[in-house]
Formats: sequence, structure tokens, C-alpha cells
Amino acid sequence: MLKSVQYKYRPENLTISEPNKYKSENLHSEEMILNLGPQHPSTHGVLRLEVVTDGEIVVDVIPHLGYLHRCFEKHAQSLPFNQIIPYVDRMDYLAAMNSEHAYVMGVEKMLGIDKDIPKRVEYIRVLVAELNRIASHFIAIGTYALDIGAYTPFLWLFRDREHIMRLLEWTTGARMLYNYIWVGGLFYDLPVGFEDRCKSLIDYLKPKLTELQQLVIENHIFINRTANVAVLPLPVAINYGCTGPVLRGSGLRWDLRRVDGYSVYPEIDFDIPIGKGDMGKVGDCWDRNYVRVLECHESIRIVEQCLEKLTKEHKRTKEFDPQALVPKKIRPAKMDFYARAESTKGELGFFFRTDGRSDVPVRVKARACSFNNLSVLPEIARGGMIADLIAAIGSIDIVMGEVDR
Repeated sequence: MLKSVQYKYRPENLTISEPNKYKSENLHSEEMILNLGPQHPSTHGVLRLEVVTDGEIVVDVIPHLGYLHRCFEKHAQSLPFNQIIPYVDRMDYLAAMNSEHAYVMGVEKMLGIDKDIPKRVEYIRVLVAELNRIASHFIAIGTYALDIGAYTPFLWLFRDREHIMRLLEWTTGARMLYNYIWVGGLFYDLPVGFEDRCKSLIDYLKPKLTELQQLVIENHIFINRTANVAVLPLPVAINYGCTGPVLRGSGLRWDLRRVDGYSVYPEIDFDIPIGKGDMGKVGDCWDRNYVRVLECHESIRIVEQCLEKLTKEHKRTKEFDPQALVPKKIRPAKMDFYARAESTKGELGFFFRTDGRSDVPVRVKARACSFNNLSVLPEIARGGMIADLIAAIGSIDIVMGEVDR
């Protein structure tokens, strides 16, 4: 049981006519347990928070999981490696390309074919993953603005995200759950004319990102609502295993695209934004959102470089077959193996256990970045206001399909 905290006011400082009626021992805290969610929109529909409050102050927060039941890991134990990809899509359904990329690279490394993947395939993978990263961050920033009371940015960002979704739908035939990045290659090459339409999209998005910063991030009301709120110190973030914008918002320049240098990222020039406490303290809600906006700028730079490579060095040819290296049977040697990549929300890793005899894995364990990032919520919410708890949840940018997997 949590013990009540007794507030020690000094009655002589109270400007009332009869101060003796208000003795300090009569002013006790009154703790109450509230269930926030799972129906509340700010809890993403399926997260229940058991909140211990003392008036408007949050004393403690206990996240309760188990409302989505995605069961990804159990499904993966009964399917061949290549048939697991659609289930990977459904974990972080807002960044399916990034999830596919991480999973597929892990299987390719187990098979020993990761060095044989054609450059055109690699650049297409990075291209679609970065487009999906921008779309995911648009959701994060737009819904966050909605959580704290701003409706217009939500509509504008969904409008701009729709252009990316249509481009990816044209490429893959699916709107959100793509099954596009396959073990050994791709489902299909980019459609004819994709490069030109993508360039037009980038030209459209650049001024929109500047507009986004002026409308939201640099808005005086938004700054007052998010600066110095739910501050996550860097040592706490590291201890909890936080990654992605949540960790970088606390000031650590850690990005697996640079740290591990997988795929063709070492050949691409881009920066790793971090929180610097420009409007408040390092690691507050404002820093985490600002990092996501800056990452959208960097993703645009990456997309531009991929388009240049695809149109000049690794051009489309009639002989190119994106499925040339796709194995008919995926049967890795007996091993335990872990692979990871930088998803939109942090380090997405997959642990594989294989027996060397079957094309069905013995075990697939997903290291979900949203799960680790959510675990730090009690640390940043304690002592804040209930309204700030909503701001803290949104700033983490969780997807429950990845948490309750």
C-alpha cells in the first residue's frame, strides 16, 4: 500500500480570519486510483494505465498490457520464415516497411546471403523505409498535437501523410501492411515513373515541414505545454533500454543506422538529431517531438540520395529481377541469432532460434522498442499533473501492436 503524504502547511501564513480552524494536521492528502483507458483516445485504445493520484498530482502510474493480443511470437513458431513477414507488418502497423527491413535482414544474415543482395534492392529498401519513417513521424506529431488540444496540425499532417501512403500503395498494392521486402529481395521492382513522382513528393514536403515547425514546434502555446514536462534524464533512459527519438531526445546520439551501419546507410550522408534543451530541459516532451521533426528532414535527405543512386548508378534494367535471390526454402543452420535495425521508434530486434532441420523457427522473439519506451512512463510521470500524463504518453509515441505482441 502507498502511504499517504501529509502536507505541512503553516497556518500563520494563511490569510483567513480564523486561522486556528485550519490546523496542519487536518490537511491530509487523499490518494485515489484512476483507470485511464483502455477506451481513452490518448491511450491508443488498448492501453490501461492504473494511475495513483493525489488531487491533480500523479503519485504513480502502472501500465497494464493485454488488450490487443497480437500474438506475433506464437504465430511465428508455426510458420515458415517467409510467411512470418505479414505478421511482422502488424506489429508496428504505422511503420511496416521498417519492421520488414529489420526482420528480413536478420534472416538473410542467418542464411549468409546478406552480402549478395543487389545494390538496387538495398537502395529501394532504404527508400521505402525512410518514406515510411516520415509517415510514422507525421502520425506521432499530429496525434500528439491532438492529445494536448490542437486539432489543425492533426488534419494537416494526415493530409501530407496521405501522399506518402498513396505512393507506397502504388508500389506494393497495399495501403499499410505491405509484405514488400522479402528475404533475398523484393516483391516487385518500383513501378515505372515512381522516381519522378517521389521527387515531386519531396518538393511538396520540404516547405510543409518548415510550415509544421512554425505551426506546432515553435508555437508559443505548444512550447508552454511541452517544455520542462515529463523530463527523461539520460541515465534513466539508458537504464530502461529506451531507444529511438525517446533516447535521442535525452541527448544521446545513438542511431543503429550509424552505429551498426547496415544496408547502404554507410554510403548515405545524414545527421542524427538529438535533444538539446532549447526550450526547457534536455529530455522533455518538446525535445522528443523536435527530434522527430528533424528526423523527417534527414529522411528526406536520405530519400533524395537513394533516388539519385537509383536513377544514375543502379538503374532499372530489363534483366533486373528483384526476386532472383529469394530462396525457395529457408532453412538456416542450427543457431541462436539476434539481428536489429533502427525502426521509427527505436531499436527493433529479432532473436531467432533454429534447429537446422525445419523451415519453421523454433522461437522468434521480438525486441519491441515501444515496449521498452513505455516502461519508462512511471519515471517521467511521477510528480506531474494528470494533464501532463497525457502529454507524457504521447511524447513516447507507442504503438500497442508492438507492445502487446
